[in-house]
Amino acid sequence: MRVGIEAQRLFRVKKHGMEVVALEMIKALQKLDKSNEYVVFVKEDEDNLCLKETSNFEIKVLKSQPYPIWEQISLPKEAKKHGIDFLHCTANTGPIYFNGPVILTLHDIIYLESISFSGSSYQNFGNLYRRFVVPKLVKKSKYIITVSQFEQQRISEHLKLDKNKTTAVYNGKSEVFRVCEDNAKKNEIKAKYNLPDNFILFFGNTAPKKNTSGVLAAYIEYCSKMSDPLELVITDCTPQLIETLVKKVDPKSANVLHKIRILDYVNFTDVPILYNLSDLFLYPSFRESFGLPIIEAMACGTPVITSDTSSMPEVSGEAAVLVDPKKPSEIAKSMVDVLSNSNLRNELVEKGLDRAKAFNWESTAQQTQELYKSMIN
Repeated sequence: MRVGIEAQRLFRVKKHGMEVVALEMIKALQKLDKSNEYVVFVKEDEDNLCLKETSNFEIKVLKSQPYPIWEQISLPKEAKKHGIDFLHCTANTGPIYFNGPVILTLHDIIYLESISFSGSSYQNFGNLYRRFVVPKLVKKSKYIITVSQFEQQRISEHLKLDKNKTTAVYNGKSEVFRVCEDNAKKNEIKAKYNLPDNFILFFGNTAPKKNTSGVLAAYIEYCSKMSDPLELVITDCTPQLIETLVKKVDPKSANVLHKIRILDYVNFTDVPILYNLSDLFLYPSFRESFGLPIIEAMACGTPVITSDTSSMPEVSGEAAVLVDPKKPSEIAKSMVDVLSNSNLRNELVEKGLDRAKAFNWESTAQQTQELYKSMIN
């Protein structure tokens, strides 16, 4: 086979969920498949050492352009030039006029279920773009890969697809996510980000589904219940945003801001140590197609509180505390329970370590390769 893989944002410095998934899946394929030929199409960017070519994996870097132009014009032109048998698009969208077979990884269809303009202008445009492209691309795709049984059912129902056209392939976790015994490394990351000795970790985001306001409301209530509350460390947010949200949640609780530590983007190579340093990881999203940070935190021995909605119970199994993300008081109570009950905490850590073993990128790559073979067959 000669396989084309679209991984447009792979070289971006600030990688998030879909870029991390694509990178880890491709790396696992490189280890697994030494015979077939691959061409990985990426947009030029700064982190061009995160993936290296091998004897049968060529990386084709296309010049940076606005992503609709890159995806709809440059990508199909280059894919045709490289004579691929089919194209695997890894991040929800792809070229709708590509004249060849397509496999689409459709992580979620939140943007099709409802339209919201409460995110950033970039997020809003992205959602509108996906609403236009995805239904057309789904029709022409041979297979649809998604990342959980929950999302597979949602996609099949919403887009009225035969279930044989959709396949759930779980994400994995990299081996870098593990309990760290290297105190020097932990102290290095602690100093790098000026972290407190003990803290609660939350990956903030301007996307409404991440429930940043709900987490802040829960944290305010948690602080009111504890004589010596742990600090809250939030990533990927600005101090201005957090201050605005705290005052909106409870104008009388602005004094809690001194207990909140706000970090800019944390390099994904530092994230495993960040999990290791934290006492508790919060992930009470409103909606997730998978929830990769859940198993990453578990693999690092960090107890997890996550939501009882969408894919999160499926991914976490019985190894996390499940809460209603719409109820900050329920989140706050669970925070108090986990941080004040050593037996509960130890049980979550033990179950989480065991649960995380069920997810690995080798399995993801094997299942993906089986779909590739069926394309040729």
